[in-house]
Amino acid sequence: MDNRRLLLLIVFSFSLVMLWDAWQKYSQPKAASPAASAVAEAPAPKPSVNLHAPLPSAPVTTDVAGADKSETVTVRTDLYVAEVAKQGGDLVRLEFKAYKDSNNKAKNFALFEAKHQYLAQSGLIGESLPNHKTLFSVTSGNQELAGDTRTVELRLEAPVSNGVKVTKIYTFTRDSYLIDVTHEIENQGEKEVAAHVYYQLQRDINAPEGESSMVSTFTGPAVYTDQEKFQKVDFADIAKGKAKFASKADNGWIAMVQHYFVAAWIPEAGLPREFYMRKLESSTHPVVSAGVIVPAPVAAPGAKVAISVPIYAGPQIQVILEQLAKPKAEGGIGAQGLPLVVDYGWLTVIAAPIFWCLEAINKLVGNWGWSIVLLTIAIKLLFFPLSAASYKSMAKMRTVTPRLMALKERYGDDRQKLNQEMMALYKREKINPLGGCLPIAVQIPVFIALYWALLGAVEIRDAPWILWISDLSAADPYYVLPVIMVVTMLVQTKLNPTPPDPIQAKVMMMMPFIFGAMFFFFPAGLVLYWVVNNLLSIAQQWQITRMIESGGKAANDSKI
Repeated sequence: MDNRRLLLLIVFSFSLVMLWDAWQKYSQPKAASPAASAVAEAPAPKPSVNLHAPLPSAPVTTDVAGADKSETVTVRTDLYVAEVAKQGGDLVRLEFKAYKDSNNKAKNFALFEAKHQYLAQSGLIGESLPNHKTLFSVTSGNQELAGDTRTVELRLEAPVSNGVKVTKIYTFTRDSYLIDVTHEIENQGEKEVAAHVYYQLQRDINAPEGESSMVSTFTGPAVYTDQEKFQKVDFADIAKGKAKFASKADNGWIAMVQHYFVAAWIPEAGLPREFYMRKLESSTHPVVSAGVIVPAPVAAPGAKVAISVPIYAGPQIQVILEQLAKPKAEGGIGAQGLPLVVDYGWLTVIAAPIFWCLEAINKLVGNWGWSIVLLTIAIKLLFFPLSAASYKSMAKMRTVTPRLMALKERYGDDRQKLNQEMMALYKREKINPLGGCLPIAVQIPVFIALYWALLGAVEIRDAPWILWISDLSAADPYYVLPVIMVVTMLVQTKLNPTPPDPIQAKVMMMMPFIFGAMFFFFPAGLVLYWVVNNLLSIAQQWQITRMIESGGKAANDSKI
C-alpha cells in the first residue's frame, strides 16, 4: 500500500471517530426546559435488601401548615453561594465564585440549578421519618462564612413525629468544595428507631450549556467500588431500564458527572450500601435520579444518633480529587477512584501523565497557554527521532516523484508493470513506502491523549493566554488560531510529496480546510496545541527536505 494512502486512512479514521462522537451528542433529543421552580416528584427509595435491620414501611410526606414550599436559605462561603430549599432540605443551587457561566461571562457558573432540575437530595427511610418532600424549619444561626471562621453550619429541623426528632445539618468549610451532610436522630419515644438514609442526585438528561457541538464529553451518573472499579452509565440505559452497575458494596461512591464538574456522595468506607439509578416517571420530561442507601445507627429510646455523608460538589481539579482519594490518615476521605471522573477518553493511561506534566510546567510559568506551548515543544522533542525518520522518508519520496511520474507515463496502461517498476525504484533508492506513516502512527495515540487531557482539564477553564485569548476552554472569538492552523496545514501539504493519483492530491489539498472547519469550534487551548505542533513540524520537515533534496536533484536529472 502506498504510504500516502495509509496516511489518509489514519487521518480519515481519526476524523470519523471525532465526527461520530460529535454527531451522537448533537443528535440526542432535546428535552423541554422545565420551569424554574419545577421539581420532579418521586417517592423516597427503598433498599432491596436489609442493610442492617428490618425495613419499616414506606415513608410518608410530612408537611408544615402554611409553609412556603419554594422558600430557600442562602449560605455564603469563600468559594460559592449555596441555596438550600426548606422543602426536603435539598441543595438546589451552588454558584461558584471562581468560575464564569459558559454563555454569559458576566454571571457565575452554577452547578445545581433549576434549569437542569439538578439538585442534591437526602432523607430517611422509615415510618413517619422525614424525606426529600418534608418541610423543614431553619434554626437561627450565622449563614455566612465571615472573618476567620473555619466552618459554618445550617441546621434544618423536621417536625417531630412519633416521638422522633430529626435534624439535617449542612457543614460548609472554608477553602473546600466538600460539604458534610449529617442527619441527627433523637429518639424521644419508647421504641427503637432503625432507619436507612438515602443520598441522591437528580438531573435531567441534557448536556451542559456552552459546549461545542463538535466536542462531546460524558454527562451522566458514575459509580465506583473497589470490586467493579469506575463505571459510567448512560442516561439512555437508565431510561430503558438496562443500566448495569455495581449495586451493593461496603465501599465506593456515586456521582453525577459533566464536563469540568462533578457532584459525588461519598459514604464512609466499610459502611454497607446499595446504589440505585432510575428514571422519574412522574416528571413531565426526562429526569434521572442516582443515589446510594446506607443504614443509620439504631436509635434506642432516649438516645441520639447521627450519620454523616459528605458530598463533593465542585470542579474536577486533579490535585483536589487526588487528595480526597487518600485515606483519612493522610488527610483525605478515602474516596478512592474519584480522580477517574475526569474524562480523558479511552487513552486515560497516557492522558493522565501528560496532564501531570502540563500541571508541573504551569507551576513554573504560571500561564496555561504558555504551558501548552512548552509541553507541545517537549513532546515534539521526545518524538524527534521518529518525526525525523518520517520526514526523511517523505523528502526522499519528493526526490523520486519526477521518476514516478515518468514511470506512470511509460507504463500507464500496464498497472502490474507500473507497480513492479515502482517497487524496484523504491528498492534502488532505499525508500520504505511505509516509512513516512509508521512513525506518525506511533505518535498518534500520544497526540490524541494530549487532545483529551486538554479537553478535560477544568484548570484551563476561564484561563487566559495572551491578547484576545481570555479563555482557553472557549473557542477563539476572532478565529485567528483556526485560520493560522489552516495555513500551517496548507504549508505542510506543499512540503509533502505530491501524490501521483490526482484524486489523492485533491483530497490532501482539501484536508486542511476540513480540519480547519472542525477546529473553528474547538476550545482555543486545543487549537493552540495543534498550531504549535504544526509550526514545529514545518520547521523540522523543511530543514530535512532541503538537505535531502539538495543531494537528490542531480540524481533525478541523470536517471529520468
